[in-house]
Amino acid sequence: MSVLVVVECDKGEVKKSSLEVASYGAQVAQMLGTTATAVAVGEATEANLAQLGEQGISKVLFDNEPRLKDFVNGAYTKLIAAAADKEQAKVIVLANSNIGASVGSRLAVRLKASLATNVVELPKTDGGQFTVKRGAFSGKAFADVVLSGERKIIAVKKNSIEAQHNGGQTAQVESFSAQLSDADFADAPKQVIMQDQAGGILLPEADKVVSGGRGMKGPENWHLIEDLAKALGAATACSKPVSDVDWRPHHEHVGQTGITVSPNLYIACGISGAIQHLAGVNSSKVIVVINKDPEAPFFKAADYGIVGDVFEVLPKLTQAVKELN
Repeated sequence: MSVLVVVECDKGEVKKSSLEVASYGAQVAQMLGTTATAVAVGEATEANLAQLGEQGISKVLFDNEPRLKDFVNGAYTKLIAAAADKEQAKVIVLANSNIGASVGSRLAVRLKASLATNVVELPKTDGGQFTVKRGAFSGKAFADVVLSGERKIIAVKKNSIEAQHNGGQTAQVESFSAQLSDADFADAPKQVIMQDQAGGILLPEADKVVSGGRGMKGPENWHLIEDLAKALGAATACSKPVSDVDWRPHHEHVGQTGITVSPNLYIACGISGAIQHLAGVNSSKVIVVINKDPEAPFFKAADYGIVGDVFEVLPKLTQAVKELN
């Protein structure tokens, strides 16, 4: 009875959130006295998959069906279910990502499994029960949930578990076919439009994020956000009002109705901090707020705050980062 970990890949690289999930799955396997096996989805390379041994994965199942490069709900669900059956996995661990959210519910129905999303800690197995702690109400509360099904699916919240790096360990990469048919790709998108973030850093996976709001006063001033992001090696983001008026593309919109991020560093520039925006960023480890209004609600959620004009603060902050680098 192994633990199965779903590993998401993009452009050949394993996503940061999946490295965290791999570490989580390996620790769960150790608790249960078994091993952790991964199944890869997305565009992967065998060399990078083998490096999952550093996170404690012993084996990686890899289906090189070319159509799996892009996310297809039905095909991904069948692939993971087939891997779970092959490995007789009773616990399946995946990231609480867009893919994880889409596949997790389908997988739970298909495997008749208990499902917990937004999980933030390792499970507890006291008294014969399997209990996980999950975030609720946009991170404002936590709930202890008992997974009573024979099979259990855990979707781990990003940035809640630190990825392990045990150098020198490699995982065995094994060819695997889920026997996918054309029908499994029936819900595939007719066209895939790739929208890279500025600097090539995917916003949901970013370790650092620099975000701007209406306080930037217009798209012509966005170079200040981009300059700081480039100096930090960060992704850029924006508030909903900014994307609504087309200052920035909608795939950079962070908040309750946009992308939820969990970076180690989130810098908010000229954003007041409406509750809808906070719901998308309150999992960040460190929040820095720059705003000339000392009464801006965002300061209540900030770890560090600068009361000042973004047009004066940002160039100085960017220069300081460059000098430090």
